[in-house]
Amino acid sequence: MSNLFHRSRRNLARWFTLSMGSILIVFASIVYFGVVSDRQRAFDRELYSKSRVMASGIRYGLRQGKWQVQLDDVPLLGNNTLFIERLESEIAYARWYSPEKKLLRFIKEKPASNLKISSGFETLQIVVSENKTQSPIWLRQITLPVLQDGVLLGYLQIASPLTPVQETLTQLRLLLAVGVPLGIFAIALTGWFLGGLAMQPIHESYERLDRFTAYASHELRNPLAKVLSQAQLGLMSLRETDSEVRSRLHIIIKTTKAISHLVNDLLFLARHKGELERRFLKQINLVEFLENLIQEQVLYCEYQEITLTTEFPKKTVNISVEPDLLRQAVLNLLNNAIKYTPPGGTVKIRLLSSLHTVNIQVEDNGTGIPAQDLPHIFEQFYRSDAHRSQSGLGLGLAIAQQIAQAHRGRITVNSIVGRGSCFQIELPLK
Repeated sequence: MSNLFHRSRRNLARWFTLSMGSILIVFASIVYFGVVSDRQRAFDRELYSKSRVMASGIRYGLRQGKWQVQLDDVPLLGNNTLFIERLESEIAYARWYSPEKKLLRFIKEKPASNLKISSGFETLQIVVSENKTQSPIWLRQITLPVLQDGVLLGYLQIASPLTPVQETLTQLRLLLAVGVPLGIFAIALTGWFLGGLAMQPIHESYERLDRFTAYASHELRNPLAKVLSQAQLGLMSLRETDSEVRSRLHIIIKTTKAISHLVNDLLFLARHKGELERRFLKQINLVEFLENLIQEQVLYCEYQEITLTTEFPKKTVNISVEPDLLRQAVLNLLNNAIKYTPPGGTVKIRLLSSLHTVNIQVEDNGTGIPAQDLPHIFEQFYRSDAHRSQSGLGLGLAIAQQIAQAHRGRITVNSIVGRGSCFQIELPLK
């Protein structure tokens, strides 16, 4: 029971961490891309302001009797020293193009001859050589058409390194790379703590219920044993002529045994919940284990006129299990197969081994199970309408499934009405 609730607590903490961690990651991503967008807009506004400052120095007038664009007062491109020191440190290059997009003047970086000019912002990457090493630099470029009195004078193009933006984003990425995992770790601890608080009342209720079931089953055993022993003693002391009393005592004995089996099954279901701890498991040779179990059932099968066959690998198959529990699970499947197989039928036990799992198959050619009953056959006390006339309480398959799950395995079934059923216990090797 403790393992069951620890597993439930882990599952609650895992799902809480997954959900809240996903929200945190989405929120961090939104914040990151929001900061990227905000920083880029701020950088573009600043770059646009610089281009406007430079464009304000451009003049269009008569020179030697011709209308010409005068760039003398333009910072960097002309002779104007205003803001030159600040602009030189912040601008990667500046270029002036004619209305026909022909390069007329530039500083720092000369563009390629086949460069296409388009108005607006662009993000570019250039390679800069420093100390015989080449390093890429990202630039933000703006191409601004310059108009005066509705006349296009040309295009002013400037670019500025994105280094300040990249430094800010690098710091933000570092912060998120450290903060998000720490946040997820804190969420996991919180989920584990809250899971424990949420499971505590349920844990206590289940423990009380288990104690009640265990005590009730235990206390019922003694009176049932007394009833059974007294009925058997009474049966032994009867005369041969007391047939009616003998018949009633047989009914009492049969009913008492059925109730005793029910009490034992209920006690088993109450005690064995959740996965088994490693200390309860033993290393066994599964082939030898099954062969010994089959030998015990041969006479019973002969009495029922049923052929029992086996198909085991020749190699040794070692597995860690609780032998008594696995024996109970296989016997439950085998008894079911024998019960629902008519005389002259066949029951086969097969052992299949793979790299990571072993499969114990119990196959018969008996009555089979209707398709509508297959989803319910592992439920406690469930018996299909077709099998209600048979003896049994409907707990055998539920117990077998619980034993398989306690070993981190599972039970599956394939069945066709009139052709038989095949139950399979799949267990992990490690």
